[in-house]
Formats: sequence, C-alpha cells, structure tokens
Amino acid sequence: MKHVNIGGVPEHFNLAWYLTLKKGEYKAEGINLCWHDFPGGTGDMCKALRKKEIDIAVILTEGIIKDIIDGNPSKIVQTFIQTPLIWGIHVANDSAYKTVEDLRGKTAAISRYSSGSHLMAYINAKNNDWDLKNDLDFKIVGGLDGAIENLQNGNADYFLWEKFTTKPLVDNGTFRHIGNCPSPWPCFVIAVGKDFIESNKEDLKTILRIINKTTSEFKNIPSIDKTIADRYNQKIDDVQEWLSVTEWSQKLIDKQTIIDAQHELFSLNIIPEIVDYRTLTAKV
Repeated sequence: MKHVNIGGVPEHFNLAWYLTLKKGEYKAEGINLCWHDFPGGTGDMCKALRKKEIDIAVILTEGIIKDIIDGNPSKIVQTFIQTPLIWGIHVANDSAYKTVEDLRGKTAAISRYSSGSHLMAYINAKNNDWDLKNDLDFKIVGGLDGAIENLQNGNADYFLWEKFTTKPLVDNGTFRHIGNCPSPWPCFVIAVGKDFIESNKEDLKTILRIINKTTSEFKNIPSIDKTIADRYNQKIDDVQEWLSVTEWSQKLIDKQTIIDAQHELFSLNIIPEIVDYRTLTAKV
C-alpha cells in the first residue's frame, strides 16, 4: 500500500478530506493517505513541503505562490476552494479600537512570515491606502491560540483570520470583529511536491478523483450543516451562511488568475518577480 502524507488546516474547509478518509476510500485504492493538521497554517505547510514531511498540502493560494517563487520545489495541481476567503479583522474584545482605520500603524499578529495572516495584512493595508512601510508592524504568534494570548496581553493589536473559524471567539467575547478583507483570488489550492508528482502521478490522480467526487456533491450531503456545526463548534446559521458563499473546484487554477495574483503580490513587494504559469502549476 502506498503511503502518502497530506496536510491542511483543521477547519471546516477540509471536512471533505475527513469524510473520504473515514470511509476508507483511499485505502480501497491501495493508498494509505495520512492527514496532518497544521493549525499554524500556510507557513508551516510550506516548510513541511520543503522538508518532504508532507507530499500534498491544501494551502492558501497566495502563500504557496510566494513560496514556490522563493524556491519551494512544489506545484499547484488544482484549485480546491474557488471562492475567496473572507478574512475577519479582529481585535481583543476590550480593545479601544473601533474601526479598521484605527489600526493604521498598529501591530498585526501573524502566525508566521509568508503565512496568510501576514500576506493578507498587506492586502488590507493596500485596500485602506496605508503606507506599506510605515503603517504595518508584525508580531509572530504561531497561530490562533497565540493570537488570543497576544491580543489579550497587548503584545499585538489586531489579527486577520478566517471569519467563520473565529466566529465562536467573537461570540464568547474573546475577540471583537471590526471588518473583513476578502482574498482577491480563489483561496485554497492543492499543492504537491515535484518529486512526488513525477514518481506517483497515478496515485495523485486517484486521490484527486476521490476528493473531487466528494466536493462536487458536498453541499448535498444530508445534514452537512449540522455535521459542520457540531464538529467545528459553529452555530448552524453561521455554517449555512458559509456554505452559501463557498464553492469548491475540481479544476487546475487558470492562467489569468495566477497572473493577476502575482501582479497583486508583486505590487506589494511580497514577491520579487512574476514567473511563468508553468513554473507554478502542473497538470496531472
């Protein structure tokens, strides 16, 4: 049986992987697919891909584009979530900050450099006409738990994280939500190490075929809203809202989207150059 390591954030976006693993669909095809949670997010997954600790990552588009350009020997093989990610902008519940403009020049908590929370802070700054050199400051906190601690003790002032994941923390008074910053592109892609693609193409095709069948039918799974609410400590109304604004994809990310994303990242000095579509993607 072929052993394959895959990583992703432990969030509702990846429930389809859990469902297919629970049903033993990969093992039925001779593949022992082992899921690894990465609560630290994209930066941690990029590091794991480089070290070959995982073969596949379900990862934020902007983060893996930057890391491939920076030398990560991986390729994007498919879009996973076609719709943008809605990043909530959060402060501590007792914070004096009331609006996004109040955060100009303040310290953003980020999971790590080159993570989604880091890169999207630049997008938010650009959206609000901030000075990217003088109005941004960062505190590395490692993930959601670190953000809670650092916002509460005043070591950081605000934190960007997926709106629905953090909603329970808003509801219980840990965070206060003061705005949104949607990603300007499809939010999650599937990235795979180049060596794995070259030596395990048929296994990769099988894995994609299985997950794509489930994601194409995901919203029609009976009581899927209740399943998500129970598993991820969400309110049913929030889950239904999330389902209404989220679309999965079963196709390779298109060339124009890759070009547009790179131009945006380049304009923010996040990437040093714009590279060819084939440098970032592989069709399997």
